[in-house]
Amino acid sequence: MSLAGRTLFISGATRGIGKAIALRAAKDGANIIIAAKSAQPHPKLPGTIYTAAEEVVAAGGKCLPCVVDVREEKQVQDAVDAAVKTFGGIDIVVNNASAIQLTDTLATDMKRYDLMQSINARGTFLVSKLCIPHLKKSPNPHILNLSPPLNMSKHWFRPHVAYTIAKYGMSMCALGMAEEFAADGIAVNTLWPRTVIFTAAIEMLTGTDSARYARKPDIVSDAAYFILTKPSRSCTGNFFVDEDVVKAEGVTDLTHYACDPSNAHDLMPDPFLDEAPVDQGHSKSAEVGTAQIEKVFSSIQRHITPEVVKNVQAVYQFQISGVEDSLWYLDLKNGNGSVGKGKPEGKPDCKIAMDFKSLLDMLSGTWKPSAAFMTGKVRGNLQTAMNLEKFISTLKL
Repeated sequence: MSLAGRTLFISGATRGIGKAIALRAAKDGANIIIAAKSAQPHPKLPGTIYTAAEEVVAAGGKCLPCVVDVREEKQVQDAVDAAVKTFGGIDIVVNNASAIQLTDTLATDMKRYDLMQSINARGTFLVSKLCIPHLKKSPNPHILNLSPPLNMSKHWFRPHVAYTIAKYGMSMCALGMAEEFAADGIAVNTLWPRTVIFTAAIEMLTGTDSARYARKPDIVSDAAYFILTKPSRSCTGNFFVDEDVVKAEGVTDLTHYACDPSNAHDLMPDPFLDEAPVDQGHSKSAEVGTAQIEKVFSSIQRHITPEVVKNVQAVYQFQISGVEDSLWYLDLKNGNGSVGKGKPEGKPDCKIAMDFKSLLDMLSGTWKPSAAFMTGKVRGNLQTAMNLEKFISTLKL
């Protein structure tokens, strides 16, 4: 099947994954409604709905850019009405608009909590609700939510419960609507990446270095294309993962999806997927004493330079299980840098809980702080975890 002549309503399609899906559909000659807020250039993020529309047309599609805040019912309804008037109907809805903040309970202010709930869960419900009457008239209607599989493992809630609830709200919409509208032939599914996808938003949050550990949005847009071209009555109620979808279509070499093909087999897993290798190196604690740990941290100390401190700018606190003096710190922020037993003088930027074997595995590169951050083994923020990982990669212990 093809998306030629099909009309896609995509929320948050100004940039990133949403735009990639729009451009992939445009290659077939699809009609695209770009429903997003970015009418004016963002001070830190590239593109507007109008520049995205130009790219869609250049790729071979037709486009209707609409200024839409998915929290505002009237704006969504106006965009839906304009889409039907312009293209005669709506065949596909892609709920991509989302807000993210990977903070724990005490660090999440209620304004940000409400924003995530309103855009992610409520926005998905609202856009779907207003488009469904038109989807019912389509010969092959689809709703695709960019949200993760529902996974009740507690480690996906602990580090960022507010964000988890918001994203799972999108997935619960898919779960319920797939059953509710099965008789109408409307396929409702979710799609989630196996690894971190490098977008402008991720770059703004983590810097350009994160590209080395990420894939391009193309793998998600290809997976979305394969899903949206399937017969809707035989493809509903699924929690799809991008890598699995493209492999099922015969794409066995995924190297070209990596931002850095030379690092295609060392990518950072995205959260919510238990099968991802986020707990590498964890095992029962080896027999170890304070002297052994002190020897390890002394070795680290010898590799600290003013340049390292300047580049990392973070203080790390380690809690090593199975030993009497369990707290250690690595200060790569103040003065010339330092290591030591106990708590650091100031508040640590990142806390890491591990056993001694995991400490050794981390230093050898098989236990990655950035991946462990996703499950709450590393607490702080993703950038500090990545900075630690970058420093460790230079060690020769």
